[in-house]
Amino acid sequence: MAANAAQLRLASPSMPGAAVDLGDLLVRAGRGDESAFADVYDVLSPAVYGMARRVIRDPSRAEEVSQEVFIQVWKNAPRFDPRRGSARSWVLTMAHRRAVDAVRHDQAATNREQKYASSDAPAFDEVEESVALSLEHEQVRRCLAGLTDLQREAVNLAYYQGYTYAEVAEALGVNPATIKTRIRDGIVRLRDCMGIEA
Repeated sequence: MAANAAQLRLASPSMPGAAVDLGDLLVRAGRGDESAFADVYDVLSPAVYGMARRVIRDPSRAEEVSQEVFIQVWKNAPRFDPRRGSARSWVLTMAHRRAVDAVRHDQAATNREQKYASSDAPAFDEVEESVALSLEHEQVRRCLAGLTDLQREAVNLAYYQGYTYAEVAEALGVNPATIKTRIRDGIVRLRDCMGIEA
């Protein structure tokens, strides 16, 4: 027996072999009748999935959208008005809209990822390294300020200006052995200040 748009023959425990009005089931589901909603689901889930699958290429994404549609059907069933159209059309229109929205959402996400990947934005590791380096520089400046003027001057010439011990001694007019002691003591104090083990 062929089913028309208004009535379908359901093979379910709640209505074995009975011709039912899908619109009536949806109205009852809108009143909280879970059994009626289960029957709506049984009848329309293949059509909803088929609609989603025609719009969405990925089968698993189409399944997700189908489930979202039936959640929406359950929530919006109280708004269904059988005088304005068939239950099947109402649900399939909802399915089509949800599938199109999913495609648009997925495409927008892909576009954002591609745009970000092609931008000149630094990689996360580069940003993290830059911040760490900046903090490290600040710590070195703070620790250098804790040296005596003589130590700081000797360390600055040796490590930041690239002078040898002999060149530092000559530039400051001090004995090379004294310069070695100042630099060694300055480095020890820097290491202690920065928490670096020898």
